[in-house]
Amino acid sequence: MGALPARSAPPIRGSHFTGAWAADQWEARLEAGWGGGRLYGKGAVMAAAVALWVRTEPPLLGALPLPPPARLGRPYLRKMAAYARRRAAEGCFPRLRWASWRHIACGKLRLGRGLAWLYFQRFLRLLPAPPPRSLRRAEAEAACGSAEELERERSKLSVDTLQFLLFLYLQQLSRLSLRTAIRGEQWPSPAAPGPAGKGAGQSKNWNDQDHLAFVLAHLSDMLELLLEPEQLSASSHATSNSLVSYEAVCALSFLIEGTVEGSGTIHPLHELALWQPCQEKNGYSKSNNAFSFPKLESWLRSCLTTNPFGMTACLRSGKKLAWAQQVEGTTRRAKIACNAPVVPEVFPMVIMSQVYKQTLAKSSDTLVGAHVRIHRCNESFIYLLSPLRSVTIEKCRNSTFVLGPVEVSVHVHSCDNVKVIAVCYSLSLSSTTGCTFHVLTPTQPLILAGNQTVSLAPFHTHYPMLEDHMAQVGLATLPNYWDSPMLLGKESSDTSVFRLLPPSDFYTFVIPFEMEGDTTETPGGLPHAYQKALSQREQKVQIWQKMVKEACLSKDQRKQFQMLVESKFYEWLIQTGNRQQLDSLVPPAVGSKQAAG
Repeated sequence: MGALPARSAPPIRGSHFTGAWAADQWEARLEAGWGGGRLYGKGAVMAAAVALWVRTEPPLLGALPLPPPARLGRPYLRKMAAYARRRAAEGCFPRLRWASWRHIACGKLRLGRGLAWLYFQRFLRLLPAPPPRSLRRAEAEAACGSAEELERERSKLSVDTLQFLLFLYLQQLSRLSLRTAIRGEQWPSPAAPGPAGKGAGQSKNWNDQDHLAFVLAHLSDMLELLLEPEQLSASSHATSNSLVSYEAVCALSFLIEGTVEGSGTIHPLHELALWQPCQEKNGYSKSNNAFSFPKLESWLRSCLTTNPFGMTACLRSGKKLAWAQQVEGTTRRAKIACNAPVVPEVFPMVIMSQVYKQTLAKSSDTLVGAHVRIHRCNESFIYLLSPLRSVTIEKCRNSTFVLGPVEVSVHVHSCDNVKVIAVCYSLSLSSTTGCTFHVLTPTQPLILAGNQTVSLAPFHTHYPMLEDHMAQVGLATLPNYWDSPMLLGKESSDTSVFRLLPPSDFYTFVIPFEMEGDTTETPGGLPHAYQKALSQREQKVQIWQKMVKEACLSKDQRKQFQMLVESKFYEWLIQTGNRQQLDSLVPPAVGSKQAAG
C-alpha cells in the first residue's frame, strides 16, 4: 500500500446557515472528484462505504497515564457541561477560558490548581499550532516575574468547550481495565501481563483496539455530554427525539475521523456526516442543522472500525526496519517497524523492541514527527536524533536513551536503571527503579505511582542540529522546570522517591556522532551549581596535568605511568559499563553516515 494523499481541509464551523452550506459544498466536492486526485461519478460515490475510526492522538497522548479524580466522572462532567452553557457570557461557552476552567476545576470539581493546569495545557498541546506560536507562548511565560503575572498570561488562553469535555471524559481510559483485543502478536504484545507491582496495562494508550472498545462502550455517554440542555430528559438522558447539533459533531471530530472507501483521503467526522449518502442513515436535517440522536449513534456504531494506521496495523503490516543487528550468542531478535510508508500526512509510528547489547543511532526522516514506542530494550545505547512527536519507553533495563526534541510527551514505565536525555514538552514516569532523567522541559515532570530512587538532572548535551530541531517542534530553553516535579498518585506526599542529582555526580554527555548543524553547546547552558562543579573538576585535571609535567619523569617512568593510567581507565570503563558502548560504536566515518541515515 503506497503513501496516501494529504489530509482534507480544516473543519467547517459556524451557524445554521454555515452547516447547510457546508453540506452542499461537501457533496459538490465529492461529486467533482475531490479526494486524492481520483474522479468519481455520482453513482460511484453513492455506492461507496464510509469507514470511521478513533484518532490516534487523543487516547495516546490525551489520556494522561494516571487514574483520573472521581470528580471527572460522568455525572460531574454533565454538570460541568450544563454550567458552561449557562455561563456562556462569562467565558465558558463555546470557548472555555483558562480562568473559567480554573474556577470550575478548583471550585466545583475540587481539583488542585496544578492538576487543573495539567489537563488544560495537555489539551492545548494536542491542538495544531505553528511552532512560532508555541515559542512566543513560552517566551511570554518565561518573562513573567510573579505568579500573578503568570496567571494573567495564562488567562489569555482558551479551548473549545465541547472538545475539552470529550478530552476530560477520555481520562477514564486510564481507569478502566479493558480486555485486550490483540491476540497472537509476538512483539510487543499489548496482551502480555506486566510483572507484579509494575502496573500492567499501560499499553492500552497504544492499543487501537482498546480505543475502539472504549468509544463503543461509552458512545452514548459522550454524545449526551455534547447535547444542549433542552435535548435531555429530566433524568439527563437523551430521548428518541433528541437532536445533536452540527457543532457537537464538529467537536466529536476531535476523537473520530474516517474515509470514503476508495477515496484515499482522511476526513474529520463532521465532513463525512454531511455527505449526502450518509444523511439518511445519520438523521441529518438541513432545516435544523442537526442530527437525530438515535440515528447518529447507530450510524457511528455501524461505521466504526479499528484505526488502519494504529499500532495493530504497524505490527502486522508496517515496514520492518533493519536498524539493529543480531547480537552474536543471543537468541533475542531486535524488531523495529514503522507505518510511515502506509499513512497519509499524519504523524508516523515507530515501534522498537528487544534491542539488546548494542548502540543504535538514527537521524532519519522516518523519525520526524513520529510516535515512538521503545519496548524491552536491554543493555543498549539508543540515539534517536530527530524531532519526535512522542516517546514511550517500557520495560527496558540498563540502557541509555538520547532523544531529539519531543513535541508532546516522554513517558517511561516499568524500567530499571535507565538514563533518558531529552528536550521535551512533558515527562512522566511510573513504576521505575533507579532511573536518571536529564531533561529540559517547560512543564513539571510528573512522578506517578510506583517509582523508586528517581534522579532528576539538567539537560547536559548537544548535537549540531539540536536547536533547529527544537524550533521545528516549538520548544524553547525557557521556562525550564526540570527540577520542580509534580508528584501524583499514592506517593504524592512522599518526596523521598526522587532527588536532584548532586552537582558532584554530574558530568556532561558527549554524543559521539558527526552531523551538520550550528549547535555547539548545551542549549540554555547549565545551572550555576552544576557549571561550578564542572569548572572545579576541570581545574583539578589541569592541576594534575601540571604535576605530571613538573615531575620530570624519565622515559621509562613515563611509559610505566602511562600503562598504569590506561589500566585504571580500562577498569573504570568496565565498572561503569562504558566499555560496551565504546565497543559497539562504529568507526567515525561509518558512524556519521549511520546517524544521518
